[in-house]
Amino acid sequence: MSPSLPNGDSPDLHLVVSTPEEIIAQQQANSDEWRGVLSLPAYLRREEMLAEQDLTKDGGLTAWALVYQPPGSSEEDRRVVCGCETIRKRALVASNNTVEFVTAHGVCSVFCPPQNRGKGYAGRMMNELGERLKTWQSKGQSNLFSVLWSDIGKVRRCCNNPAIHQSIPIRTTPQHLPITRSSPQQDFYAARGWRAFPSSHISLDANPEIPSDLPPTQSLKATDLPYLCESDESALISQIPKGQKPTVALVPDIATLSWHHAREEFTASELFSDKNRKPEIKGAIVGSEAGKQAWCIWTRVWTNPSEEDGNTLHILRLVVEDGLLGGLDSFSAADETGVANVQDSEAVAAVAALFAAARKEASEWEMEVVEFWNPNSVALAAARKLGADAKVHEREKASISSLRWYGEGSGDEVEWACNEKYGWC
Repeated sequence: MSPSLPNGDSPDLHLVVSTPEEIIAQQQANSDEWRGVLSLPAYLRREEMLAEQDLTKDGGLTAWALVYQPPGSSEEDRRVVCGCETIRKRALVASNNTVEFVTAHGVCSVFCPPQNRGKGYAGRMMNELGERLKTWQSKGQSNLFSVLWSDIGKVRRCCNNPAIHQSIPIRTTPQHLPITRSSPQQDFYAARGWRAFPSSHISLDANPEIPSDLPPTQSLKATDLPYLCESDESALISQIPKGQKPTVALVPDIATLSWHHAREEFTASELFSDKNRKPEIKGAIVGSEAGKQAWCIWTRVWTNPSEEDGNTLHILRLVVEDGLLGGLDSFSAADETGVANVQDSEAVAAVAALFAAARKEASEWEMEVVEFWNPNSVALAAARKLGADAKVHEREKASISSLRWYGEGSGDEVEWACNEKYGWC
């Protein structure tokens, strides 16, 4: 802790948009937490590249800093005490038989340097940021929600102590999940308006074998994705529940998916530069008849050997069209009753084929597991076709999805659809 810095309640602390120089300094400071398998120079190049993607360029990404700037000092003299980023996202809010497109923001890359911890800076920054995001880039209208995915459970201190914030990343078959419990990791954000949603996933070991009794799949490449994203968006608008309670969803558009793939491709270029390997296969699809298809889009994530989680092929988005679902529920969380009701359906066989294709791709890239977030009963039943012991894992320490509601009401009744990995940032 620096004795020359004030406590977090000082009137001389201000939340500002970072200068280019402050952005680079913050990236250098947080690199040990965030660069993973990349070297520092490669990490800095990756961040520069990601800032120029369609999702993030032209103001899509905002770098924020909490700065100490006493009266009379200049911008050049201000000191950054902690920082974060937000990414502008297209989103839907549905209620009372209507669907509205809105702007939402994802909060990510929260970091307080070790020497600045213990003074309440993270709490001050998140309090001010939460209020600022109500109208940030809203073009005269109020934004209706913001999201984050918390990893502070990995920090071995109580999150009610604002000293703990060394990093908070953002991480997401449609579903709504009720809150069943809280934890110290979640309380920090809940106290600042971000309601914690239970966050779950299913994992399948990488495996090159594809069972012969499953329908055939075709590989998806980057050129296939724009049309599928448009189809997915149109279907989501019509299918999302429109009852009295607000239901929100981040839009799984091509800009969002391409951002994930840009990260993947950059890392692959660094790790496999001598082999010229490129992750060209972006997913898989089953079926050829419009309205009766299923597809998934994935990304590869490499981690350091010292990290708890191994290399993972993450399924960003899973889509099963209505004609294949045949009236099955795709918006509810997986449960045993649901699995029993759907296990013999065409939809389950199709999703099992997609999961098998993902396992094969993971094996070819020497990844340990395939992971899919927040499964419904169709997805869980499909996973059990490939491994009878497949189950839903509840995350308690990493990637805890949280949402702050700015619309009418307290937000306790808001439901979050399509809370899948594509939303992570």
